[in-house]
Amino acid sequence: MIVWLNGTHGAGKTTTSALVQQLVPDSRVFDAETVGETLMDIKPGLPETDNFQHWPPWRHLVVETAERILDYTGGTLVMPMTVLVEQYWREISSGLARHDIPIRHFVLHADQDTLRARIAGDTVLGPNSPFRLRYLQPYAEAARTWLHAEAEVVDTTHLTPAQAAQQIAEALKT
Repeated sequence: MIVWLNGTHGAGKTTTSALVQQLVPDSRVFDAETVGETLMDIKPGLPETDNFQHWPPWRHLVVETAERILDYTGGTLVMPMTVLVEQYWREISSGLARHDIPIRHFVLHADQDTLRARIAGDTVLGPNSPFRLRYLQPYAEAARTWLHAEAEVVDTTHLTPAQAAQQIAEALKT
């Protein structure tokens, strides 16, 4: 099984995924961003883009890598990864379905003020990362048009990452 943690930057995906992994027996965290980083290391580079998810090989390789890991290890993959383009989500989820891999898709949501405050206090990329801020509007649009309808929404506005992880782990038992 895959437990996909979606949501925009500042929602708590990375922190929560590590905590979910601790609560779900026989699970591992696989951050699909590493697939994008691998593609970014190709020299000479792939066609110019501001987001590696726009490269079709990224979506295909995420599916194939997840399938190979699960085939090798079994268990559950916890995947923290923002996917805001509906077509990309459809490609990934249908690719996983072709391998008969069940997905529990969760969106970690927080209101815009909370997201901005978290991004302002970010110690990893630094305060007010333009990269992270630029995804707030696309997230709001995706949430409004398709994303929240496609997933189990966990509102992290007033939750700690541990509380969000516990809520997800409890949902997985049903």
